Amino acid sequence: MIRFLLRFIGLSLLALAFIFLIYDGIRSISNGSVLLTTASYVWSAIHEQSLRAFQAFIENYGGAEVWRIGIAPILDQPVSAMAGVLSVILIVFGRKKKPLIGYTR
Repeated sequence: MIRFLLRFIGLSLLALAFIFLIYDGIRSISNGSVLLTTASYVWSAIHEQSLRAFQAFIENYGGAEVWRIGIAPILDQPVSAMAGVLSVILIVFGRKKKPLIGYTR
């Protein structure tokens, strides 16, 4: 059940990465320069208050340097790349085990 859930979430994230890749490509072609949608932009567009609350939580318990050096550069990455990498990781964790050759189960 867990493997199915990991594969399902991984494939959904892969579809989301592809959608954002197409979206960024269309925006880039229409503008004439490369435009990439960042994770912080998407998060603030969906629910800006939770992004600010997460930032305050990290700065309170980890310090402002943790946010500036560790978390902010991750959130400044393109959504298509982040969703693609996370989807590959989840799909690999959710794959079926290879059968053992020469052993019976």
